[in-house]
Amino acid sequence: MLDIKVTKTTTPKAKPEGPLRGVGTLFTDHMFLMDYTRGRGWHDPRIVPYGDIALAPSAMVFHYAQELFEGMKAYKNPDGSAYLFRPEENAKRAIVTAERICIPPVPAADYIQAVRALVSLDADWIPSAPDTSLYIRPFIIATEPGLGIAVSKSFLFVIILSPSGLFYTSEDLASIGIWVEDEYVRAVRGGVGAAKTGGNYTAGLASQAKAQSMGYSQVLWLDGVERKYVEEVGSMNIFFKIDGKVVTPALNGSILPGITRDSVITLCRDWGLPVEERRISIDELVAAQKAGVLEEMFGTGTAAVITPVGKLCYKDEVMLISGGNPGPLSQRLYEALTGIQRGMLEDKFGWRVSL
Repeated sequence: MLDIKVTKTTTPKAKPEGPLRGVGTLFTDHMFLMDYTRGRGWHDPRIVPYGDIALAPSAMVFHYAQELFEGMKAYKNPDGSAYLFRPEENAKRAIVTAERICIPPVPAADYIQAVRALVSLDADWIPSAPDTSLYIRPFIIATEPGLGIAVSKSFLFVIILSPSGLFYTSEDLASIGIWVEDEYVRAVRGGVGAAKTGGNYTAGLASQAKAQSMGYSQVLWLDGVERKYVEEVGSMNIFFKIDGKVVTPALNGSILPGITRDSVITLCRDWGLPVEERRISIDELVAAQKAGVLEEMFGTGTAAVITPVGKLCYKDEVMLISGGNPGPLSQRLYEALTGIQRGMLEDKFGWRVSL
């Protein structure tokens, strides 16, 4: 168990007023820090006032991008108690990412203890209004100074918190347009596509900018080898409802194993819906849409939970999905997941973890 030292701020910030939308623009009073030194391991866990971090310009994270991050949320029950949503899954995924990019993993128990300690200290920052939460961003960066390409000997584990609103409410859940990228790729099998590291997201910025310049919200990525199998959309996993079946790309080493993805699969199977995790080509999607059996398409992720897709553009062909509106399954999943997360519905899977 970590012996976490706590230094409280002497200048607490004002809490946000008015409705919260989106995530990551406002931060709470405190942050968690813990150092790693080769030969000593992880040490000096502490909570301090939120502030800047001093690093050498030659710190390896700046030059070789040895870093990882996670995204999770804390919520308030209607009775005011606070809890986390599936934190053990984030802790396990962080370990997988760490091992892939040669970062010493933080043990899952220590990871969850650190998250709990920080969220408990700043629990008054967890918004209580409907469709709001406290976004939690743990990350690890390489801090050793040096320009030689090597595994860093020192790291810093940081956790910061940001009060946020969901991207939609159940009343205004809206569909977005997606553009299919067939030139650039996000990741390849054998690379780091299944790891939650910043390089995966940097690789998508050019395509994201291109899509937005054409009036589309996100990019649908195809595989990096044959350029025909669907992988992810933007920073989300992707799902389809085809002829009554729920279909999502199988985890293949280049697709991030999303926790919301897993939650959606669990819910669908619990509801008796057939779920297929398999390869699905863009040609199959086009054929399904032309045959009238591509019933729904939606992305899943921590930030927006469920993002319905109403329009898909591939090689200048624009396809409307579900009439351009959120489909009934997207709506049902959104209401079920957010209801469980907010403590409004039964948590039969044990996903909520009290602070």
